[in-house]
Amino acid sequence: MLEAMGSEAFSLAMAKPSELPTIEDFLPPEILFQGTPFAMNRIILIRFVAMVIILLVLGITAARAKLIPSRWQGAIEWVIEFIRDSVVYDTLGEIRGKRYVPMITTIFLTILVFNLCGIVPGMNIAATATITMPLVFAIWTFCQYMVTGFREQGVWGYFKSELFPAGVPWPLYIILTPIQLLEMVIVKPASLTIRLFANMIAGHLLVAVSLAFTQFYIIEASNKLLALAGVGWFVLGFALTAFEIFVAALQAYIFAILTTVYISMSYPEEG
Repeated sequence: MLEAMGSEAFSLAMAKPSELPTIEDFLPPEILFQGTPFAMNRIILIRFVAMVIILLVLGITAARAKLIPSRWQGAIEWVIEFIRDSVVYDTLGEIRGKRYVPMITTIFLTILVFNLCGIVPGMNIAATATITMPLVFAIWTFCQYMVTGFREQGVWGYFKSELFPAGVPWPLYIILTPIQLLEMVIVKPASLTIRLFANMIAGHLLVAVSLAFTQFYIIEASNKLLALAGVGWFVLGFALTAFEIFVAALQAYIFAILTTVYISMSYPEEG
């Protein structure tokens, strides 16, 4: 695990100014189907593995569901009910929220499992640690709150409520309307994308650098007294790994609740 996570991060951290890393250094090389449109690097492979795990766990749990749930079934049901009640219904209400429970639950569970891949030995990197996956979820959210607005208010009614808020003196629309458009089309999706991506890549790099210095001081350094420093770096790496579990769950929750809030904002105020 030290070798897998640490060697690349250590080389990046110790790079000379003339050897600064480029963006390619942060992207794993292709490992399957190289040179074809289906080429896959380690992160894409991890996404497929994580997706299969999610489908198997939920499918087997549903197939073996009982009226009196086992501890495992109870745990899965608790997670689903938590998202339904504490995220969707608390924000949208039960009547409106029923439509979006599958979507928000899918987003939460997928991001949670993808994030946790960063602490699984053999994977060692979150499946959301490149901007592509967070962007896909953000675009899904963007499309959903636009569709909701069109359905509930009509196309013109939705754009009118978003771009021309009521109660504002009309000359201010010259400034306010472009800002509102920017927020609707760019700021909301970007806030979802960047928050998730930045937190997961930062956490991965912090853990990787800690374990890289652990390897250097304990295994590669000639002065054995520096092994004490290596122990300190290992403790820090262990603590950061535990913290990453918390961050993985927190970011999945934040993404889910912000998605729900953005959808709720597409409904007319009087609803």
